Amino acid sequence: MIPHAFRFGVVAGRSPDWAGLARRAESLGYSTLLVPDTLAPFAACAAAATATTTLRVGTYVLCAPLRHPQAVAWEAATLRELSGGRFELGLGAGRAHAEADAARLGLSFGTPGQRIEQVAATADAVEDVPVLIAAAGSRLLRIAAARAATVAVALPPNGTEAQLAARLDELYELAGDRFDDLELNVNVAAVGEELPAWLTARFGPPGDDAVGVLPGGPDQIVETLTRRRDKLGVSYVTVPADRIDAFAPVVERLAGT
Repeated sequence: MIPHAFRFGVVAGRSPDWAGLARRAESLGYSTLLVPDTLAPFAACAAAATATTTLRVGTYVLCAPLRHPQAVAWEAATLRELSGGRFELGLGAGRAHAEADAARLGLSFGTPGQRIEQVAATADAVEDVPVLIAAAGSRLLRIAAARAATVAVALPPNGTEAQLAARLDELYELAGDRFDDLELNVNVAAVGEELPAWLTARFGPPGDDAVGVLPGGPDQIVETLTRRRDKLGVSYVTVPADRIDAFAPVVERLAGT
């Protein structure tokens, strides 16, 4: 395993000062500002790119079943050009709530297999834009192994390091010679000792080895992330926008190393 340099992203659905949030992320050393598919992500990415000069912007993640692959490729190419090559496309097969979004748009959400094929078709349609694929099951891991630049290993916030390792072992077998080129991402739901109410209400108290939670101060978090990269290869970590300042000391110490 050849370790990738650390980089860090901020996931933000909404902000009363979107341009200010983008500039704040850039000034603190974050690599990316990422937009979930809960608002118009292409427009939000364009606005963030316009407000910054080095910050990369991306979708995290675009629900592939809601859009035609060629339409996504068109939008991605435009954003790549307008941002000076700073756009990254994150793709996923869609979670349960996306079915209601499909209904509102008059679209068929499709079977799980059809949605996974839509991810593959979209990744194939996109050119010259780095693609991140969020994957948990074997079928999406196979697609990510063949097509992605970055693989976001989809686990619930209370998912364990053992579960993460099992998925990465499978990805290793699927990717073969490509594995060392893949950037591995984990999304973090909580930073520090205070847990979001929604997290404990939905998942209960996380265990000590929950990969979606980073307890403690900067020293402990730096140690945890460095160990996970050395052991598992995870070098790209994304955090929610409300933890942008709390996590900044970690970014300052690890980004690019």
